[in-house]
Parts: sequence; C-alpha cells; structure tokens
Amino acid sequence: MTVLLKISSGIDAFNKAMGYLCEYAVLFCCLVSAANAIIRYTFSYSSNAWLEIQWYMFAFIVLMGASYTLRMNEHVRVDLIYGAISERARLLVDMIGIVVFLLPACLYLAWACWPVFVTSFSQGEMSSNAGGLIRWPVKLVLVLGFLFLAAQGLSELIKRIAALGGWIKLDTKYEKPLQ
Repeated sequence: MTVLLKISSGIDAFNKAMGYLCEYAVLFCCLVSAANAIIRYTFSYSSNAWLEIQWYMFAFIVLMGASYTLRMNEHVRVDLIYGAISERARLLVDMIGIVVFLLPACLYLAWACWPVFVTSFSQGEMSSNAGGLIRWPVKLVLVLGFLFLAAQGLSELIKRIAALGGWIKLDTKYEKPLQ
C-alpha cells in the first residue's frame, strides 16, 4: 500500500501543478480577451486567431482543471444520500462511482479522442476561419484531459482503499452548495 500511496501522491502533485497552471491560464485568457477588444475597438482590427486562442484556453482550463477539481473534492455530485451516510459508506460510494463511472468514461473518451487527434496532427489540420490556428493542440488537450482525470480518479481510489484499510485518514466531509 505504501507504493500505491506514493503513486497517488505523485499524481496529486502533478494535478495540483496543473491546477495552478489553469489558474494562470484563466488570467491569460482574460488578458487576451481584453487585448482583443481594445485592439478591435481602438484600431478596427481583429483576427480570428485571437478568438480561437480564447477558445483553446477555455478548453485547456476546463479539461486540465477537471483533475485538480476532483483532487480537491470540489466536483459536482448529486447529494441525494451522500451527506447523510457514514464516512465508511461515503468511501464506498466514492469507490463505486470511480470504478463504475469515472474510470471507464475517462478511458473510453481518451481512447475515442485519440484517433481524432492523430488525424488532425498528421493532416496538419487548420481552422477553416481566415487567420485561424492549427487544430491539433486543442484535440490533444481532449486526450490529455481525460487521461489526467482518469489518473486522478485512480489516485482517489487508492486513497479511499487506504482509508478503508486504516492506512490513512481521509476527510470525506461534504457541504451542500448554499444556492
């Protein structure tokens, strides 16, 4: 279990770094958007590349930030019973969700996106918009985002197994959103 917990810790550290990178990507996306608006209205000049880089950055933020969100236990969940059950039951519910839903879905989606990326990369696919960007980087983000989310799911599964076995203490507290 010690080796698995070290693997889990490595995955957590990687996805924490990706989360921080996503935070800066939000700032970058805002700066690009503001610069695009200023240039468009001040100099009457615009480029589709400015709009597409915002779209690419948004895809990066969502797909790469998903694993960090899971790591921080801030993901969306349906709280029909989760808040009212015991800690052990919450660990079991999480494990079932990870094994039955999260891992298969992420691995399938990464597998399904891979040929789309390979085709785009090998053909040098470009945006059909004038001044648009190459398309394969955003398609690679799809593959990597699902793989990183699956890796974080594996990390969460390891931690929950360790918590059930008494090797670690894991906080399973969940607060419903106030809205």
